[in-house]
Amino acid sequence: MKHLTFVMAFAAVLSLAFTNPVEKAAAYKVDVTGSTVKWTAYKVTGKHFGKISLKNGSIEMSKTKLSKASFEVDMTTLTVEDISGEWADKLKGHLFSDDFFSIEKHKTASFVSTKIVPNGKPGGFSVTGNLTIKGITKPITFDAVVKVEGGKVVGTSAIKVDRTNYDIKYGSGKFFQGLGDKAIYDEFDLEVSLMASK
Repeated sequence: MKHLTFVMAFAAVLSLAFTNPVEKAAAYKVDVTGSTVKWTAYKVTGKHFGKISLKNGSIEMSKTKLSKASFEVDMTTLTVEDISGEWADKLKGHLFSDDFFSIEKHKTASFVSTKIVPNGKPGGFSVTGNLTIKGITKPITFDAVVKVEGGKVVGTSAIKVDRTNYDIKYGSGKFFQGLGDKAIYDEFDLEVSLMASK
């Protein structure tokens, strides 16, 4: 009787294992030409925006579960797209300077995930990881939508970054008084759109 009970229990476990297989994650390489990073920064009198090119990236994902994500951007490709000509060149030069991103010294910025959990939305995940800008690494959490479509991984996320965490204090009301309409808000946005394939 005990032997029969054991056999039946073993059969039940075996059946469950085959009907609910564990999803295996696969590695995907980010297509840097098919992916984009857009930035938007805000000031009292308006905003500026542009793009930064990806240098590389990788994603590990099963059919429905995101397990790892990382990407690196080439800061030397930063563009300004809301204005043109001399003013765009001046703003770009300022963003490249030590007042902002010190791009001559820190040519890349990067993100590496440390924890990813579903956020309850279709294809949605809460992503936590380390964001490195100007050689300074700080933890950050943001939501992302990532899906496998046609054998490729497609993901989007909106990341809000506090620049003062990365020693970018120029025009910040947190550190300087009496800026008036010359104040620049501490948070800027990154809109990341990734496409990756095996």
